[in-house]
Amino acid sequence: MKRILAVLFVLVAVTGMFAQDFVFSNASEPTLDPSLQTDTASTNVYLGLFEGLVQYDPKTSRAIPAVAESWTISKDGTVITFKLRKNATWSDGHPVTAQDFVYAMRRILDPKTGAEYAYFPAMVIKGADAFNSGKGKAEDVGYKAIDANTLEVSLTGPAPYAVDMMAHSSFGPVPQWAVEKFGNDWTKPSNIVTNGPYLLKDWKVQEYLLMEKNPKYWDAKNVKIKSIKVLPGDNDTTNYNMFKNGEVDWTHGIAVSKIDEIKLRKDFQASPQVATYYISLNIAKKPFDDVRVRKALAMAIDKKAIVDKITKAGQIPTDAMVPPLAGYTPQKGAGFNPEQAKKLLAEAGFPGGKGFPAFTYIYNTNEGHKAIGEFIQQSWKNVLGIDCTLQNMEFKTLLDLRDKQRDFTVSRNGWVGDYIDPNTMLELFISDSGNNAGNYKNADFDKLIEKARTAKVSDRYKIFQQAETMLLTRDQALIPIYHYVNLDMIDASKWGGWYPNPIGFHPWKFMYKK
Repeated sequence: MKRILAVLFVLVAVTGMFAQDFVFSNASEPTLDPSLQTDTASTNVYLGLFEGLVQYDPKTSRAIPAVAESWTISKDGTVITFKLRKNATWSDGHPVTAQDFVYAMRRILDPKTGAEYAYFPAMVIKGADAFNSGKGKAEDVGYKAIDANTLEVSLTGPAPYAVDMMAHSSFGPVPQWAVEKFGNDWTKPSNIVTNGPYLLKDWKVQEYLLMEKNPKYWDAKNVKIKSIKVLPGDNDTTNYNMFKNGEVDWTHGIAVSKIDEIKLRKDFQASPQVATYYISLNIAKKPFDDVRVRKALAMAIDKKAIVDKITKAGQIPTDAMVPPLAGYTPQKGAGFNPEQAKKLLAEAGFPGGKGFPAFTYIYNTNEGHKAIGEFIQQSWKNVLGIDCTLQNMEFKTLLDLRDKQRDFTVSRNGWVGDYIDPNTMLELFISDSGNNAGNYKNADFDKLIEKARTAKVSDRYKIFQQAETMLLTRDQALIPIYHYVNLDMIDASKWGGWYPNPIGFHPWKFMYKK
């Protein structure tokens, strides 16, 4: 009997050690290093393990205090002074200081780091672009530790969205001592040091990632969910079935094939999102370097039919990159025009598609992306007489080919805004942007985006509209398909602190079981 009880005790202990209070189905395996993150799946985990100066408000997506308890902005809007909490600590007991943010900023901007998102802080931080491009010094970057709890940030101009930007992981702190000791291995479970509401308890790649409440977090008393299991599955049908069976508490994204059934459920959550689904065209490769070809491809696609017949969840068909925002009018774009598409392709030297080279449309494995890809493939065949091959791949492989190597011709793409402003959708396409997958380079466009950064608030939107018109109406640098809506499965009668919001990020620290 004693032996049986002992075995049972061990089993309970082992299973309890990996028990979780909440299960989330993420889209893919995350990258844990804040300086190297590029996708929403990684941000979802970042919001548990790390915390920056500010946090996303769970309702509005605007910046609210986090490690910084307060901040002041100079009269000219170019200097922000943050006051850090004195009780904020790292998981190993080190205090979180202003120097941690200075180190992290210099690290992400250092060209040796090779961070794709370095351009993001470089847009607004004084001296950051020069350092990132190898033309300036680290000490000239406008991130200064006045003392352990005071960080002074100097901007390139009065960017009204700068504080909202700082909720993003590219502005997150990094523990210098851990990075220097372990190098690229510093994010392994046995080495990682974090400062967020949760600790990395376990990580089995392609199986799960387990986060547990961090007792050293400065606001630990208000963190209600004790443990969170994050699954990397990208199969929406599997995720939906797991949700129905009670194996998953929240899944982002839905199974297109089940949409009619899903829309009838009370636990289906849909809301507008600052995000756009689009096609990247590699302008560096022929014949996509010809604007007539790019416009022909765009005009041959009936975006409304995609939304009505495939996605069917309230997405907004569009020819613009920037979603509708208060006070901003997106440009109209090329529109669905099959006859003009044929004419333009003929003018480019490919009448009826004759002589058009073979190419491949790549997308990450997902039934929705597959259905959309097949629709577009057929549209180009029927309207233009050209053939393309579809190729699906794991998400990280797609990111590597499309965003790092830029070794593709046509690719599925999508962008969720990092803050609520037209700039978050347009800055992707400046010449040196790490997210400019299509290699669009236009000095006039770059100048407009730069001008908007330092312009008066009353003039900014007009400048952005000029830039978007140049990007799409004149150059057709990409093909917008639709503006996303947030699509989630979560029982709001069971879980509190989760709200529909414009960006679609949901900080874990605010969630609780009702």
